[in-house]
Amino acid sequence: MTSPIRYDLGPDRVVTITFDAPGAPVNTMTEAWCRALRETVDRLEAERERYDGVVLCSAKKTFFAGAELKDVLKWTSADAPRVFEWLEAVKHDLRRLEKLGKPVVACLAGTALGGGFEIALSCHCRICIDDPRIQLGQPEVTIGLLPAAGGTTKLVRLLGLHAAFPYLVEGRLMTPAQAAKLGLLQGLASDAEGLQSMAREWIRANPSPVQPWDEKGFRIPGGTPSSPKVAQMLAVAPAMLIEKTRGLYPAPEAILAAMVEGAEVDVDTALRIESRHFAKVAVGRVAKNMITAFFFNLTAIRSGASRPKDVPRWKPAKVGVLGAGMMGAGIAWACASRGIDCVLKDVSEDKAAAGKGYSEKLASARVERGRMSEPEAAALLGRITPTASNEALSGTDLIIEAVFEQRALKAQVTQESEPMLASGGIFATNTSTLPITGLAEASRNPERFVGLHFFSPVDKMRLVEIIKGAKTSAETLAKAYDVVLAIGKTPIVVNDARGFFTSRTFGTFVMEGCAMLDEGIPAAVIENAARLAGMPVGPLAVIDETSLSLSVHVMEQTAADLKAEGQAYVAPPGQDVIVRMVKEFKRPGRAGGAGFYDYAPGKRKTLWPELARIFGKPDARYALDELKDRFLYRQAVETARCLEEGVLETVHDANIGSIFGIGFPAWTGGALQFINSVGAAAFAARADVLAKSYGARFAPPAIVRDKAKRGEAFR
Repeated sequence: MTSPIRYDLGPDRVVTITFDAPGAPVNTMTEAWCRALRETVDRLEAERERYDGVVLCSAKKTFFAGAELKDVLKWTSADAPRVFEWLEAVKHDLRRLEKLGKPVVACLAGTALGGGFEIALSCHCRICIDDPRIQLGQPEVTIGLLPAAGGTTKLVRLLGLHAAFPYLVEGRLMTPAQAAKLGLLQGLASDAEGLQSMAREWIRANPSPVQPWDEKGFRIPGGTPSSPKVAQMLAVAPAMLIEKTRGLYPAPEAILAAMVEGAEVDVDTALRIESRHFAKVAVGRVAKNMITAFFFNLTAIRSGASRPKDVPRWKPAKVGVLGAGMMGAGIAWACASRGIDCVLKDVSEDKAAAGKGYSEKLASARVERGRMSEPEAAALLGRITPTASNEALSGTDLIIEAVFEQRALKAQVTQESEPMLASGGIFATNTSTLPITGLAEASRNPERFVGLHFFSPVDKMRLVEIIKGAKTSAETLAKAYDVVLAIGKTPIVVNDARGFFTSRTFGTFVMEGCAMLDEGIPAAVIENAARLAGMPVGPLAVIDETSLSLSVHVMEQTAADLKAEGQAYVAPPGQDVIVRMVKEFKRPGRAGGAGFYDYAPGKRKTLWPELARIFGKPDARYALDELKDRFLYRQAVETARCLEEGVLETVHDANIGSIFGIGFPAWTGGALQFINSVGAAAFAARADVLAKSYGARFAPPAIVRDKAKRGEAFR
């Protein structure tokens, strides 16, 4: 079997160690790689007199990807001791590499994250190609793990506890230039040839290097945890962390503990502390959930798992956006920031220019923070053309309609602008609730009509929900998918239905909060229960932001549509609360100055005191854990129903859509992964209990009961 590590001794007395996992797109810490590492270090120690230095490099586009995550998903709590021993063995070999007595240089010609960056930290020198597209760092926390192949211990010793915090606890990444500024790289090269040349120069100049933490008298920059300044920071850090994670994410807490505990002891003891914390976190439920979502599910989406396969890749040269409000302005920014020319149209030049002003503010802020140069900002803004003329849309490859949620208005702008499309161009409607098939009736080419549901604010929200109408062609769907990826967003694909997936499921979260309020549960308890479950904000706060009056409009439109179809509209529990807030109490939401919260100028928003008088009930009883379950189970049940009904077609779209689109807690790995982690049988049993107490909306659909019967998970 071909080894994943090649050993080559050159005539210049430099050993080149090349990571090249056979048949794999990236290098990972498989069992075969770990064996090869030990054999390689054995040989380096045995042949020490034959060479002057060692260079580590990769035959892949990236340097090294870290642990084999498929293996991590298989670990159980019983495997924790074995995981600890495996990790200790890997670090033992990396420490042997550090103590060779010969210079070891990491040549980074591509991204080095997680275990890859930890391998680089085990070298005496790190040189990287100066390319801002290359990413370096320790993002393990984002998948529920911690850097435990030396990353936590060594970053603390190189940067200090305070400076290392964002790169470990938050998983912040670095460009090569940023890493060099921090002193984590010893050189930047312009190309692969320069990389090798600089490595050999460093080897000649440093024949007997020693790692900083192995030098006599070494001190951690900024001091140890017992140092006054550091101790002051650490006194508040745990509380700040719990406030942010709400105690739902074990990894950040484990990282902070490993950082602090490790800083009080010698390096080898600190490395063992790392291993202990990793072994505990890695076998836990949260790590498995986050790995499933943020690695495997996202990888499936980015590789185009839901995209028609027989359509060539496509990128528009020119995009038209109809409506220069906050949504349209955000879409224009998304296009222009990725190098796509954009025509931003509204009813007047002034309104269109105001829409471009949104991008001007974003660009200015990025220039001020050093994230963009002034020439780059000017070039970006030059790609946005504000206009009131339909003719300016001529030759566009894609037109995105982002006007008000009104069927007649959307039909009008569709008919006016669609003739301006270039040959082969497609038309997209940005809507959160209106069925795409109905909107496509205004199009002369419904097969080239698709839904693109952006989320506000567009510049911050990663998800775009692509909705297939009844006549949307495979080519149009593929082009829409490609556009979303081209502007740096994450696409999910759903079939046409009222509310699609995200709006429909988001509605269950909001309405459950309103139902609780109608039951007499205090508003503050409702908001805190949602946040303690892991939702980013409470249901009352979020519906204030999205607009209570818009919710009433959607409800009324839905009732009218169903009546026209000969169907009865059944108001969900909690709807009466929203209707009363808008029509009786004249509180339409934040944009209208008042909703469930008061919005006094210059002050922090506060819950409207009258809520307790209007909706409170002295005999109301509640249990906090049950309120949390109601929020999580209600959304998970609705997600399963969407999959059962064919609104959703894949599990990965369901999980990523629920996290990025509606804020379903990341610790769960998404709504369907939440069912997996609870277990379908246990989930169904708990849902049945909730249904008995609160109504049929909690009843698990047949697809969940079938999984429970078969002992299967959603895959």
